[in-house]
Amino acid sequence: MRKLLVIGFLGVLGLVKAQTWKTEDQYIQKFAPYAVEEMEKYKIPASITLAQGLLETGGGQSRLAQQGKNHFGIKCKEDWTGKTMKHTDDAPNECFRVYDDPKQSYEDHSIFLATRKYYVGLFKLDAKDYKAWAHGLKKAGYATNPRYAHILIDKIERYKLYEFDKTSKDEVYYAILKLYPALNNDAVFMAQLGQEKQNDKVAPPTIKVDYTQGSYAKQQNKVSEIVDSKTRTALLKNILVKNHPNDGLKFFIMPVDADISEISKKFGISEKRLMKYNELESSKLAKNDIIFLEGKNSSGNKATYKAGTGETMHDIAQKFAIKEKKLYSKNRMNQGEQPKSGQLIYLQNKKPRS
Repeated sequence: MRKLLVIGFLGVLGLVKAQTWKTEDQYIQKFAPYAVEEMEKYKIPASITLAQGLLETGGGQSRLAQQGKNHFGIKCKEDWTGKTMKHTDDAPNECFRVYDDPKQSYEDHSIFLATRKYYVGLFKLDAKDYKAWAHGLKKAGYATNPRYAHILIDKIERYKLYEFDKTSKDEVYYAILKLYPALNNDAVFMAQLGQEKQNDKVAPPTIKVDYTQGSYAKQQNKVSEIVDSKTRTALLKNILVKNHPNDGLKFFIMPVDADISEISKKFGISEKRLMKYNELESSKLAKNDIIFLEGKNSSGNKATYKAGTGETMHDIAQKFAIKEKKLYSKNRMNQGEQPKSGQLIYLQNKKPRS
């Protein structure tokens, strides 16, 4: 497993106002929902998962996290059939798992603990006893650092991560807001919170199962598919449109994965226009994507912004409602070039020549 790194990164959830979060605060804000969702599925304390993620990635800055979306330093092992990358850890050029999305890394971390015999004793512990879990992980051999348990506990108590052990995936954004009240000024975060509130109002439909017809298990599978389909349709129906601080442009946060044709049909805007407004290369939209219903501006509503780890120019353009091509021009960057972590991005005036 990766040892504690101390390199930081800036701007994962940069505010519309001039708020600069510390590296680890940004990590918590972004990945707490994943940790809480895994806690509900596997009974692993969210505080433990988040603290491990902070340690393993140095707040998201490690090479494994950036290039492999691997937040827990999980090595290939004999049962891994996915993508891999070489990385020097305990030995040169070891094999590590590569994921398409950090969320997959979080789930694989849960599965890793839940299915390995070394960790079976952990699941007999109280899910809110983070100290017992921290010492249990060290005892089970999760990491070689003799102070591993104490480092985890220090992270949990310093950042009050135990608050996430008391919440649910439906309430996690409120828990984040409680710890970081300044996020009230972050238009994107608040839009995401508003959409989550709308999602909570959507109840799965009631569907009767005919116990006299065919296999009960098959019917249950069909019911599950119908529920998923109808719930998804309801979530798309309840999209919450908000006004962006940059001239009040209309935008929303995607509540589910969808095709742009579904958004086109809902709002009566052609697919071509939506693609142009959002400077999209693919018609596939993912949950939490920022989507504008009108053309973006040529400048942002603040002077500069520090790019976060893994953030692309498109991500920044969407966050601040500025045209991507204009963003490239202002920063004297070539089309397709991506910012480095912590790089100062100019949103209004052109970057001075060095």
